[in-house]
Amino acid sequence: MEKDKPAERTGRLEPLIFTVRGRRVILDADLARVYGVATKALNQAVKRNSERFPEDFAFQLEQGDIQNRSQIVTGSQKHRDPMIRAWVFTEHGALMAANLLRSEQAVRMSVYVIRAFVRLREEIAANEAILKRLAEIDRTLLQHDSALRDIYRKLLPLLQPPPDPQRRGIGFHTSHE
Repeated sequence: MEKDKPAERTGRLEPLIFTVRGRRVILDADLARVYGVATKALNQAVKRNSERFPEDFAFQLEQGDIQNRSQIVTGSQKHRDPMIRAWVFTEHGALMAANLLRSEQAVRMSVYVIRAFVRLREEIAANEAILKRLAEIDRTLLQHDSALRDIYRKLLPLLQPPPDPQRRGIGFHTSHE
């Protein structure tokens, strides 16, 4: 995979998108690589135009934002000063960044980035529909399970072998024995 056009080569940006603070985001270094600019240039453009990036478009990561460090294991973290917190961009922030950068690749790839966010949103919606259907099936199975348990309790006495009849012993018996 070439570093200059990773999305065009692999066709998948979704692995670069993860959830932080309940939002789907892409890391600044990954977005910069997709747009064909340096991470520093992207972050400088964001700082110069901070009024275009409210909290729901872009925000800097805090220490507690990432529970699973492997969630953002990328080459971007390798060369970053640990004192500099990474920026993450939501779908709208990624589009706004492409508009600021104005490079040909940024414009071309912005459509690609937005489509990746849309695909993820569609997959989440499909998963929610599947989970809803599974919950319905689970409820139905629990009802059937209860009905079957009731039938089993009623049939259990009928399935038991009849008790052995009392046999009279061999020989002469008197009525008071």
